[in-house]
Amino acid sequence: MHRKKMETRLVFLLAALLATVLLESKPVLPTLASEADHSVLGVFKTGKFHPVQSDEGTASSCSPPRSLLIVRPEEKGTYPVILFLHGTACHNSWYSDIFKFISSHGYIVVAPQLYGLILPSGQVELDLAAEVANWLPSGLRCVLPEDIEGDMHNLALAGHSRGGYIAFALALGLAGVSLDLHISALIGVDPVAGTSKTNQMEPKILNYESCSFNFSIPVAIIGTGLGNKPAFPLWPTCAPDGVSHTEIFNECKPPCSHFVTTDYGHMDVLDDDIGPIGMVERLICKGSRWGVSRDPMRRTVGGISVAFLEAFSKGNYTDYNKILQNPNYFASATLDPVQNKSEGTSCSSLSAMSMSATFDLHIDEL
Repeated sequence: MHRKKMETRLVFLLAALLATVLLESKPVLPTLASEADHSVLGVFKTGKFHPVQSDEGTASSCSPPRSLLIVRPEEKGTYPVILFLHGTACHNSWYSDIFKFISSHGYIVVAPQLYGLILPSGQVELDLAAEVANWLPSGLRCVLPEDIEGDMHNLALAGHSRGGYIAFALALGLAGVSLDLHISALIGVDPVAGTSKTNQMEPKILNYESCSFNFSIPVAIIGTGLGNKPAFPLWPTCAPDGVSHTEIFNECKPPCSHFVTTDYGHMDVLDDDIGPIGMVERLICKGSRWGVSRDPMRRTVGGISVAFLEAFSKGNYTDYNKILQNPNYFASATLDPVQNKSEGTSCSSLSAMSMSATFDLHIDEL
């Protein structure tokens, strides 16, 4: 009964927000490149594998610490693994489209549901994420078919929004639970570390010093151009300046790249069909609306993630270099800015500088 009342209130709130949007805002239209100057790379297209989605509950014989959404290729083989952490009060199933897209390129995505509508403290969420990570080396084998294996030597950590912050905190070793496995790469999708510079989540990760993060694994950060803008006048932003992707990139050591999807917002990475609760969450964040497809955003995030992992996990830098060198010729959505801290660059000489000043990442492989 309580849940039914909550959903009814959310539907009314959705209707009110919808009316406000119709009255006060215009559609945010993405900037599209013409066919003459645009050629989409293969990483931004659906891959050759056929993704299969399954759910694994905590009561199963495999006993994961939290319920899991697992998306993996149907074809037999051994595949790199991505542990993906959901955003604030989001459901892991809201990311199904992007999980299937990434999996179609030969990856296993494991997405735990760390909590429901009631947000835990940052430390509790971080410790839960660490427990799931530690379960993977022995537990993942239990939930996969016999002819499919996860390559735990190529385990990437990823997260969206608050989940992006948790991913960085986990890589920084701030969990109360020690990690029993190696993380090979890190991806942040519009990560947010608090509500303001003076109100970071605990444990804090930002020091406001260039290259201050105490890890050296490769990092890709995909921010949004509209995340730091309010959906309505006087409304708080979903990815406030000072605690979002720009500052997190500034504090990463090389190798680290930073991409901003200019015309999309904080929740545009989610599926289109996310139910009334998801729609309320989407509406409170500035983003593309009313007839504007979010598919280019999802394909851009998925394609960058695949190209990044192909580069740093498999040594195939070709597509990643092409995206860095000429992003708006190859990507599905407009990217501006694109910044890169190259391997071998001294942190003492770095700030969040422009792509043109820092691009020299395996350029010989273009």
